Amino acid sequence: MQCPKCSFEQPDQHTECQRCGIIIDKYHRLQDTIPETEASTAIQAEPAPGMAEIIKALLFYVKPETNPIIFGGRALFFLVIFIWGLKFIFMPMESNYVSDSIWHLINLPFHEFGHILFTPFGRLMTSLGGSVAQVLMPVICLVVFLIKTRDTFAASFSLWWTGQSFMDLAPYINDARSLTLPLLGGNTGRTSPYGFHDWEFILRETQLLRYNHVLANLTDALGTLLMICAFIWGGYILFKQYKNMRISNC
Repeated sequence: MQCPKCSFEQPDQHTECQRCGIIIDKYHRLQDTIPETEASTAIQAEPAPGMAEIIKALLFYVKPETNPIIFGGRALFFLVIFIWGLKFIFMPMESNYVSDSIWHLINLPFHEFGHILFTPFGRLMTSLGGSVAQVLMPVICLVVFLIKTRDTFAASFSLWWTGQSFMDLAPYINDARSLTLPLLGGNTGRTSPYGFHDWEFILRETQLLRYNHVLANLTDALGTLLMICAFIWGGYILFKQYKNMRISNC
């Protein structure tokens, strides 16, 4: 079926154009009852979508067609990250489960690159830059998936990764006073020169060291919240794709 206004092709089951947003039956009724120019004017006179509608279209867009094989793969992938995410959420921070997982190794190159990237901005920003880059990388992926590729399911996974990155940083912040966490190279903060442990240096220089446990718990809670939002978002996108697949098969 082609939209009578913008000629966008879409499944017959859709009553609203996926591109221009007109109600197709309403458009046809207007064309049947009034001259074409007046019908076009009446449709165009409808108010422009508000910010809420734009955000909804951005966050929850799915393609009209759903490939069953791709859908099955995404459903399986969602199940894996859901179970894995629950482990990240429910394992105590002190267990260091997050830092021992393979995701810590995925985050590590971006963390180390951040130190290099922020070197021109001084020693404090060099130390902080590792944590900033570690969180910034999945956020960049999220934006690209939303705006460039229009893949909202992949964007929901990027949000999951962002939450995991915050949770990955929490034990590091929590260790800023005890300095017992193994660092890159096998040393700990106690056996390394001052400044090697990023968060000991950051919090000492900003006189916030006594709040390291509070900041660690807040960072972990933020990561948990983002991960839960990713579960809801990704699950809803899969549900919409499943509905499209069912309609296409009818």
